[in-house]
Amino acid sequence: MAQPPDRPSPPARPPVAKLSDVARLAGVSLATASKALNGRSQVRAETRARVIEAAERLAFHPNPLARGLPAGRTGTVGLLTGDLEGRFSIPILMGAEDAFGVGRVAVFLCDARGDALREQHHVQALLGRRVDGLIVVGSRTDPRPSLGPDLPVPVVYAYAPSLDPADLSIVPDSVGAGRLAVAHLLACGRSRVAHVSGDPGYAAARERADGAAAALADAGLPPVGEVLFGSWSEGWGRAAAGMLLDRHPALDAIVCGSDQIARGVVETARERGRRVPEDVAVLGFDNWEILTQGSRPPLTSVDLNLEQVGRTAAQALFAAIEGQPRSGVETVPSRLVIRESTAPLS
Repeated sequence: MAQPPDRPSPPARPPVAKLSDVARLAGVSLATASKALNGRSQVRAETRARVIEAAERLAFHPNPLARGLPAGRTGTVGLLTGDLEGRFSIPILMGAEDAFGVGRVAVFLCDARGDALREQHHVQALLGRRVDGLIVVGSRTDPRPSLGPDLPVPVVYAYAPSLDPADLSIVPDSVGAGRLAVAHLLACGRSRVAHVSGDPGYAAARERADGAAAALADAGLPPVGEVLFGSWSEGWGRAAAGMLLDRHPALDAIVCGSDQIARGVVETARERGRRVPEDVAVLGFDNWEILTQGSRPPLTSVDLNLEQVGRTAAQALFAAIEGQPRSGVETVPSRLVIRESTAPLS
């Protein structure tokens, strides 16, 4: 009987490159190679480039879990939000994820939907996955209860500060944002500035009003009437603008606590025959582009820099995981996005 032909042997698989191989090819220590590939700041730029080039030549793919095991870490973090559908929490989460991506960290995202029991369930589930740390993102800037001092991993609070001063909270500078708004209007030559805002139960509304009032006081100018607090809606903006124009027809600028309010103010000003910005400059908050760009004219708005809030919180969590925790409340400055609804007086 004829013998069947020998089957060809499968090709040998190339050996899988290890971190030690990368370090050897780059001419650096194992620790330096690890730091370079993890995006740590202690590595010089030319050294990092050499390590990355060596990793690419060897087709080295780091395993975050294996990389973290010697230090007892898993290379994972938890992002816990109270409002995943919220206008403000999503940019913060995006900024945090951007920062985590630099370090090749896996992120577990959980939405507590504003429910304290659900939040505790998610916290326990994330700890069960042995995350290295947690970022807790609030749905508004009002202080919130702390998760407590007994958690086995670092926690950083973003947007909504913790009530415990021993925790670290990263929040927008709402007082500074109010100052920034009025400073811009004064730079445009406006001197009769009114303020319409939203629900006074929100810390952001009160703090922006405080900042705006302080900027006017620094310039030696009185506000036009009292701050009109109401709801975060175009309807309230229309109603408030009507009241202001009836009571203070000489006003030349209106600070609005949100872009929704500003849209309503612009509509009423137009209906009353007041040109924006020639007669009345109008400025909003939040830089919600679907509103600011759709307004006629497009709205100048204070952007709260929420993605930077998220990035800063992630960087602070990295530092805490590395044994450098901080405490207290740290603020992130806002930025002004100038559009056609404000302009210097001609």
